[in-house]
Amino acid sequence: MSKSVPFVGMIVSGIVGIMFLADLAVGFPFKRVSIAADIGFLLSSAILAYLSWSVLASTAEE
Repeated sequence: MSKSVPFVGMIVSGIVGIMFLADLAVGFPFKRVSIAADIGFLLSSAILAYLSWSVLASTAEE
């Protein structure tokens, strides 16, 4: 597998995490419509970041 795929996953998880953390903290860009959705997306972005890092680490061992 190409190493660019895990990097794209990390970048996407970072963007999603920053967006929903900002929404949770100050209400921008979604005006804090659902706190549960903000927390869910933050957890999802953390899981995606971990999985991307794990794949990157496993390909480096080979």
